[in-house]
Amino acid sequence: MRLLLIEEDEMIGDPIADAMRRAGHTVDWARDGRGAEQLLKPDIYDLVLLDADLSKCDAIDLLLRYRRQGGRAAVIMLTDTPERRIGNVDAGADDVLIKPFDLDRLVSRVCSLLRRRNDPEGPVYSHGALVLDAVSNQATMRGQALSLDPFEFALLQALLEEPMRVCTRSELEERLPNDRGKQFGGDAIESHVQSLRCKIGAEQIVTVRGVGYRLSSME
Repeated sequence: MRLLLIEEDEMIGDPIADAMRRAGHTVDWARDGRGAEQLLKPDIYDLVLLDADLSKCDAIDLLLRYRRQGGRAAVIMLTDTPERRIGNVDAGADDVLIKPFDLDRLVSRVCSLLRRRNDPEGPVYSHGALVLDAVSNQATMRGQALSLDPFEFALLQALLEEPMRVCTRSELEERLPNDRGKQFGGDAIESHVQSLRCKIGAEQIVTVRGVGYRLSSME
């Protein structure tokens, strides 16, 4: 896949570019807003990694212009300003990653997003008796439809994408809908996980103390 990295800081950009190339992607790197304007054209890239905090270019304006021109590449915004997350998504970002982040986590998010974008049928995830269709927004347990609210659905999808990997609380929080804080405040993740357990079975979600959550094994 061909990726465009838009990042001014070489200490951040170098390891990201190396990690993406090791993952098998072709990477172009725009090191400032002017370079980004020249490279960010429709129908060239499969995915864009965009620093939301560019010094001489408004990243959101850049993304909005790209979408208006018909740009369809998946876009992951990289930001050290978490409160701007909603604006980034509204501008057309598919995902937002808060700095600092682990490179393996970024590679995983890139692979997951490309997989979702390039599946013409739409992604369907399964693990044991659990099945989730991300296009129809439906999930089943042993063939029975689950009644999940948007928070529970987002959590279940995040867990199903990599069922045996432990998802940290911060990762899961980033996957919740934008108004996540309105319902449960600071204990959002714990409350949503507990609610999801009530619907799919407490044994289905494993708590890894001090780290986060994963789905149970299928043994």
